[in-house]
Amino acid sequence: MTEKEKMLAGLPYDAWEETLLNERTHAKVVCHRFNHADPAKPDERMAILGELLVIKDKAHMEPNFFCDYGYNITLGSNFYANHNLTIVDVCPVTFGDNILIGPHVMISAGGHPVDPVERMSVEFGKPVSIGNNVWIGGNVSILPGVEIGDNCVIGAGSVVNKSIPANSVAVGNPCRVIKTVA
Repeated sequence: MTEKEKMLAGLPYDAWEETLLNERTHAKVVCHRFNHADPAKPDERMAILGELLVIKDKAHMEPNFFCDYGYNITLGSNFYANHNLTIVDVCPVTFGDNILIGPHVMISAGGHPVDPVERMSVEFGKPVSIGNNVWIGGNVSILPGVEIGDNCVIGAGSVVNKSIPANSVAVGNPCRVIKTVA
């Protein structure tokens, strides 16, 4: 099994293997082009991200945007992200339709072992899934393996380390459900 196959399967893998290093470098080059593209030409700017991401329809991101690979990110229709979105996409990161993301959000499908010796040589990933009609407030961190159900609001500054059921308003560090929505 290659290091890339291990990564995509959520198994411990060597992130510094040549293929993965080259793919991350390519993604950073594309993100750099996007981040420095003419803001008066949003369609052209988003076309640059189309080289990396799976984009259904009507997506808009403000710069800056950063990701590790890009090919593991799927955006549903009517996606909007404010400035400074970072997605660590070592496993699939999937967004439903009608997504709003505030500024300075970090979504990470990548993690590291707790053991310090192991941490020096491998990392791992767990997919992240965000349903339809979700609003993620500014400065939110979403950690590996989290699923956020449809119609959720994640309050600004939250650290989401566990899945959030559909129709929830959730806030805090750690993020917890405070009420449900109809």
